[in-house]
Amino acid sequence: MFASHNFRSPLGRAQGLGTAKEGLHHWWAQRLTALALIPLTVWFVAAVVGLVGSGFEEFVAWLSAPCNATAMILFLGVSFHHAQLGLQVVVEDYVGHHGWRIGTIIVVKFMCYGLAALGIVSSLIVSFGV
Repeated sequence: MFASHNFRSPLGRAQGLGTAKEGLHHWWAQRLTALALIPLTVWFVAAVVGLVGSGFEEFVAWLSAPCNATAMILFLGVSFHHAQLGLQVVVEDYVGHHGWRIGTIIVVKFMCYGLAALGIVSSLIVSFGV
């Protein structure tokens, strides 16, 4: 006659949904990636401005420098990881259906990490002819 879930306590309904500790790790990761992006973004913008008007050969020579290649790989990896963390929060806040939420988060993670890998591999190919 009555659904059994109506008699469950708030703790009983919340079990299996994770702990507050998981959110703290996510929060810290997002703040640390944001902090890392400050100097990386300044470097990237300065590099792009410095390369304005250059040809492909100059770009390849610039990216072939170990410091520039390393900074580019860090910039791509940290940027896409930070984007994934932020998009996950948006999805968790605004997608109501649990199944859609999980599916969307999985798609977002695959897309962000796939695009990061594509950018990193492309940087390696361009800079070192790997």
